[in-house]
Amino acid sequence: MMLDDLVAVLTAGAAVVFLAAGATMIVRGVLGRRAVGAELAAQRIRFPAADALPADLARHAGSPVRTGGQARAYSAVIAANLAKATDGRTYSEIAADCTGGGHGDERLTRLRETAFTGQSLRGALLGAYQAWQVSLLVVGLGALFAVLGAVLLLVSLRGW
Repeated sequence: MMLDDLVAVLTAGAAVVFLAAGATMIVRGVLGRRAVGAELAAQRIRFPAADALPADLARHAGSPVRTGGQARAYSAVIAANLAKATDGRTYSEIAADCTGGGHGDERLTRLRETAFTGQSLRGALLGAYQAWQVSLLVVGLGALFAVLGAVLLLVSLRGW
């Protein structure tokens, strides 16, 4: 076998691998996005009315949360409500007050629970946003792999 033949076979093999990887990544990325969207829809989260939203989020008023971008926006709503409820204090600051001398203070205990719940909800929504973004990245990389595979296949068939 001549060197040119070996290069053509290796190039064709690489093309097949890249095409298969690209197609797999595109399918997995699309399925990942659908899974995130389905999970968000199953939670039946809706944005409140426009008057209860920060001005930059008013366009979401009354709409359901079904995408990663909407999940991120809703986490901002929770953050604003949480800041109002805790006077801008974080969960860790409130928890430190509870353990530092606030034992038995029912108001402080409820405030700590509110902060914990709010931060947990924000974390879950931001996790959905990140999964949404990663799935987009996987689709984009899959498309890049597929194009690279097609170019390699063309090169191997043309014998360049």
